[in-house]
Amino acid sequence: MRLIALLVPLTLATAASATCPPAPDHADALDALIAEAQAAPDEAAAWGISDEMWALWADAPDEAAQELLDEAMRRREVGDYAGARKAAGRLVAYCPDYAEGYNQRAFVNFLRGDYEAALPDLERAVALSPRHIAAMTGQALTLVALDRKAEAALVLRAALELNPWLSERALLQVIEAEEKKL
Repeated sequence: MRLIALLVPLTLATAASATCPPAPDHADALDALIAEAQAAPDEAAAWGISDEMWALWADAPDEAAQELLDEAMRRREVGDYAGARKAAGRLVAYCPDYAEGYNQRAFVNFLRGDYEAALPDLERAVALSPRHIAAMTGQALTLVALDRKAEAALVLRAALELNPWLSERALLQVIEAEEKKL
């Protein structure tokens, strides 16, 4: 009986911690940063703004989610794609409404050359966070890798409307040149 009395609070605490809170609402801050990027005088100024956007997207819903996100990113940076994918998968399972979990898992799959696995995660990230410019750009790059250039051009144009200084803007010219050949 005493063991049950000890396990019940532990079980309740575990169940309570298994619920991911909503992601922080950074809509107003993101609006302001997008406006700054659109008005930026040059690419160098826009890079700093992009870094600030990344800080918003990488602000996880709680400490547990942040630890999973950070682990996924650390592992990805050192080439541990299996470990990064696993950590991002745990993040997605824990916080299914947090866009960055999907974006990070997609990035790992993209780096592995598994574009078919990356695309649904990118689509989900953009559905959850329609102005997640990095996920949009990743989606465009993935569509190019899948030889779906017309779709890639549409997504990339939408991302460039939000931030005209994206380094991937040169890719749009390449895609458009290829479209003209057809």
